[in-house]
Amino acid sequence: MTKPILWISPGACSLAPHILIREAEVDFETVVINVKAGFPQEYRHMNPKEKVPIFQLGDETITEVPAIMTAISQMSPNKHLLGKTNLEIVRTYEWCNWLSGTVHAQAFGGVRRSHRFSDDPQTYNAIKAKGRKRIEESLAFIEEKLKGNHAIGDTFTAVDAYLLVIYRWGSDTGIDMKGKYPKYTSLVVEGLKRDSVKAAIEAEGIKFEV
Repeated sequence: MTKPILWISPGACSLAPHILIREAEVDFETVVINVKAGFPQEYRHMNPKEKVPIFQLGDETITEVPAIMTAISQMSPNKHLLGKTNLEIVRTYEWCNWLSGTVHAQAFGGVRRSHRFSDDPQTYNAIKAKGRKRIEESLAFIEEKLKGNHAIGDTFTAVDAYLLVIYRWGSDTGIDMKGKYPKYTSLVVEGLKRDSVKAAIEAEGIKFEV
């Protein structure tokens, strides 16, 4: 059987499944592309939505972070990377859908990709301001929801991997993450101790400081 292939861009949302596939201890390969200036058109055939991550699993090509992390988790079921119980799995999807659809696409998207929301450059500053407000509201919600060093149950799951990415983006946006969100910071500090997280960060050549 051929190795699964994970298409990533350093520091992008693809870091979450990159961490998770290392946590799953699955033998895999990566294809690294840079999407900071836009999705390279020579790879559009891999994902017509023009986004990373992309996951090649045999003859199947899977897109979207929650779907890819589900596929990865199913490859190592004994690790319970979606949660240990039916309710925990439901909560994992609740978190991941919100992180993907609202926090990433709308909040950080407004700040980083204002052109996706309007064709009028004169509106970009207002879009960025609204995005920044939504980021801060989302981070406050995360801080309120967290009860310990894991978002779901008492073990590392796909949600923790995704929250690590969001925390890093918050820092890059200039938000005092450590000062404003102590519970969230505690989760991240614990996460950064994991071999899977260390390996993914090193492989992508990015910095992650708390």
